[in-house]
Amino acid sequence: MGDTPPRIFSAPRVVGDVRATLGEGLCWSTREKALWWVDILEHRLHRDSLAGAHESWSFDETISAVAERATQPGLAVTLRRGLALFDPATHALQRLDEPEREREGNRFNDGKCDARGRFWGGTMDFATTAGTGALYCFDAAGHATRAIDLGWIVTNGPAWTRDGRTMFVNDTVRRRVVAYAFDAATGAVGASREWLVLDPADGHPDGMTTDAAGRLWIAHWGGACVTCHDPATAAELARIELPTAHITNVAFGGPDMTTLFISSARHELTEAQLAAQPLAGALFAVETDAMGVPANLFAG
Repeated sequence: MGDTPPRIFSAPRVVGDVRATLGEGLCWSTREKALWWVDILEHRLHRDSLAGAHESWSFDETISAVAERATQPGLAVTLRRGLALFDPATHALQRLDEPEREREGNRFNDGKCDARGRFWGGTMDFATTAGTGALYCFDAAGHATRAIDLGWIVTNGPAWTRDGRTMFVNDTVRRRVVAYAFDAATGAVGASREWLVLDPADGHPDGMTTDAAGRLWIAHWGGACVTCHDPATAAELARIELPTAHITNVAFGGPDMTTLFISSARHELTEAQLAAQPLAGALFAVETDAMGVPANLFAG
């Protein structure tokens, strides 16, 4: 049940040797038994397998979110201006819609696919000062619709409740998680409500995911933790403390879908903070009794 606290079986362990400037975009591949993730500011796509193999690919611009394709090999990824298809095996890159040409200071940030295979991606002001963020929905052909002109500085998420009737999106700078009524069949977004506001001591809500029980897991930028919440009441059910401040994203994976992968960042830490947080930018894994759900695939 969504109100049952999960159990945490291990302390965070480091996966691999990468220390990302801005780790993000976690996506577990059940077919490849590997984790896709990115370093946004270093323009890198990473892949870490259960066998311990690490691969990476370089881009000429920011890459911020990843989804596997449903019927074709490769990935759908958000680059700075929009969605693209990328085949890691051949390095072929096909750009799709770029819906924010008039907002030159923006870039795409977090994103995920819904259960129907539509890709949802949010934008933000690259300088993190202007309230120019919006949420876009890309259909299977890669055409974008501006679903919500949010007016937020930094947009993160989305994630959905187990029944698909609510979509959560993070207004990161204002420390808010906002819940929107959602029509899973059509992708229509309805009325919104403020679902959770973080205490300043807990940082800012960043990336998030839901588990099979419907609980929402949130990474805390500046809060050095991940929290788990009841989907109905937003009550905190569990907390995982991390050894670095800027926690950016979470995703379940592993052989039983019970490993919580957690990304972090070195970005915006001072030299003194970096010295005190040698694991800043690391990818972490924690064993739990919570079971994740396979990441939705892009229909295109």
